[in-house]
Amino acid sequence: MRKDIMSSIGKRETLTGQLVKAVADRITSGQYKRGERLPTEQDMIGEFNVSRTVVREAIANLKAKGLVHTQQGIGAFVLKDIPSAPFRIEEDNLEIVEEILSVMELRISIELEAAALAAVRRDESELARIKHALDMMNEAIERGENSIQADLEFHRAIAAATKNRHFLSMFNYLGEVLIPRTRLQTHKIGGLPQREYLERVNREHNQIYQSIKMQDVEGARAAMRLHLGSSRDRLRNNTPQANNNSD
Repeated sequence: MRKDIMSSIGKRETLTGQLVKAVADRITSGQYKRGERLPTEQDMIGEFNVSRTVVREAIANLKAKGLVHTQQGIGAFVLKDIPSAPFRIEEDNLEIVEEILSVMELRISIELEAAALAAVRRDESELARIKHALDMMNEAIERGENSIQADLEFHRAIAAATKNRHFLSMFNYLGEVLIPRTRLQTHKIGGLPQREYLERVNREHNQIYQSIKMQDVEGARAAMRLHLGSSRDRLRNNTPQANNNSD
């Protein structure tokens, strides 16, 4: 059964992404009922043939998506009242670079204002959370890992620092499906070794953090524009699909 589920999902997805989709599909279909406890970590490890780390990351993602909640020492449960989601971007289309580029434009418009609001409204604990995510990414780079989760947490922490729950809710949807590295090996698209690519990304992150720390509203906007715009442009300029369809 596990093989059938996993083989039906896009091969470019990470194991975490595959597991998130499989569990979310079961919740949507009613196989996992609202309020019901999810299978244990060990059960998921056995059924899906993934590591404990993958299971925990998937549960964290499902929690961020507003599908499950966790109780320490007990497990994860499907939320009884799952919010409706009239806004939907079909995930199958996200393998298409042109679609990623199009929807990234939406993400850019949202996160520029999020960075500006965070610069005005952040408190010391929220600033510390942003810095912690930045440090997590540096540590992942040093270990030779891809740092996707730290990247997500960095942008999520900025959304939280706006003190506007709608920014955070929107990022929890957009960020998880639209950070290009969750879908594509972007360092290869840019022709860079992974470490060099990630170090450049985190230098851009650091510029955003420093502007928010200094409560520099326009600087935060500009740094976020540079970061997300550069990500978009790297895809646009180095991807054959995008180049072939350009005017």
